[in-house]
Amino acid sequence: MAEKTIIEHLDATDIAILRALQQDARLTTKEISQKVNLSSTPVFERVKRLEREGYIKRYVTVLDAEKLHKGFVVFCSIKLNPMNKKSAEEFCERVQEIPEVTECYNISGRFDYLLKVHAPDMKYYQRFVLDVMGELPMLGTLESTFVIEEIKHLFGVVI
Repeated sequence: MAEKTIIEHLDATDIAILRALQQDARLTTKEISQKVNLSSTPVFERVKRLEREGYIKRYVTVLDAEKLHKGFVVFCSIKLNPMNKKSAEEFCERVQEIPEVTECYNISGRFDYLLKVHAPDMKYYQRFVLDVMGELPMLGTLESTFVIEEIKHLFGVVI
């Protein structure tokens, strides 16, 4: 229901601007204006409005994990023990401080959280599990799923 309201608030030009920026956040206002067939000033004003209203959260640079020797990717399924408000809040605070964790989701099902971890190799990941995750007092169960090959990875939201 809320999704429909948001989309109704955006017109086709707003959506075209968002798509263009999602493909390349370094586009200039002039380049965006050429893509959406609108002059630069209204495009600039629309981008500023989309930022102000929170449609655009931030601009990022996507790095090559392999070249940076962080291409060993693991999804960690985490079960807290005990699972209560205090342990969940503490876990969420602590995970923010762990640089190897690049994504963290509170999930439903058998586990409570799903983490995406980048490491240089298996040996490093083993030390990470023991020395970093193993130090979390609320950690109940940790199950690792190792990525063999990335098949599809889109950045952003399809609109």
